[in-house]
Amino acid sequence: MLHIEHLKAGYGDRVIVDIPSLQLAESEHCLILGKSGSGKTTLLYAIAGLLTPLAGCVRMGDTDITSLSASARDTFRGKHIGIIYQTLHMVDALTVLENILLVPYAARLKQDVQKAEMLLQQLGLFDVRHRSPASLSQGQQQRVAIARAAIHGPALIVGDEPTSALDDESCATVMQLLLDTAKTAGASLLVATHDQRIKKYFAKTITVGDLV
Repeated sequence: MLHIEHLKAGYGDRVIVDIPSLQLAESEHCLILGKSGSGKTTLLYAIAGLLTPLAGCVRMGDTDITSLSASARDTFRGKHIGIIYQTLHMVDALTVLENILLVPYAARLKQDVQKAEMLLQQLGLFDVRHRSPASLSQGQQQRVAIARAAIHGPALIVGDEPTSALDDESCATVMQLLLDTAKTAGASLLVATHDQRIKKYFAKTITVGDLV
């Protein structure tokens, strides 16, 4: 499903991460481990098409993401990739439900309210669907982010430090929700973190180091 070959990513002429090869099968999960500044977020953004690699290939299915124009990458990502950002980027002027429906709207996909409400029910957020994200706890906001990443049925869900700011109990809850949501969506899961607590949830792990 996901194939990476000779990927170099960074900023300007500075290579921050260099991944010779990485393959992820359909519904397979992988953890990217690394300390702060090691380049794991850079790698995640290059895979998701948010950052143009300096070299190499990122292919999902039959599509070479690195060969697409910026606008084509945006369209592809909107349809096939769900993202959980380290900074959650909620729109406080919108309700929880409206924040989730922004994803299919931006991708020009059907805004399926019933599907969104079902997802919120599964994540224990149905009763807060008409509230502002700003009124929710950190754990609830994290669950909204998971719902937003999964609403359009992506082939790949990527998460940037989804648990590092959580206590042990919340960390375990969010990880189980992530795994369950990915399973329901039939999606592969790729998580970048320095949080060693979640290694046990992944059969495949890669570690990136600072090249500087």
